[in-house]
Amino acid sequence: MLQEKDSPPSMTDRGLRVALIFALAAERLSAYYEHHQWLTEAQGASLAADWLRRSKLTIEFKERRQLSALSDQFARLIAATLSREAGLYTAHEMMESLDPNYHSELAETLMMECEKLLDDGLAG
Repeated sequence: MLQEKDSPPSMTDRGLRVALIFALAAERLSAYYEHHQWLTEAQGASLAADWLRRSKLTIEFKERRQLSALSDQFARLIAATLSREAGLYTAHEMMESLDPNYHSELAETLMMECEKLLDDGLAG
């Protein structure tokens, strides 16, 4: 459950969860291509907690782990279906898109996939 600490969120609960999946997948892909290692589910959940804390928001640990697992699934799918060069480009675009001033059609498409993944994850 999303809880506010001091200020109201600038996006919906669902939007926040989709954005977390996207951001965690971007981080996972970057780590994979740079260090040839995948972040663990717990590392992803901790990273999400850090981001949320800076925004003065919280999500329960169990849900953070679920979102982390969804982002892992998404990142591994991307890595498995793209060449290394295309994967590096995708990871770069995703990381750049974490800046709200950066526009990327590729990132927008991937964000829609994160929405579907969240919906499927909640249904399953």
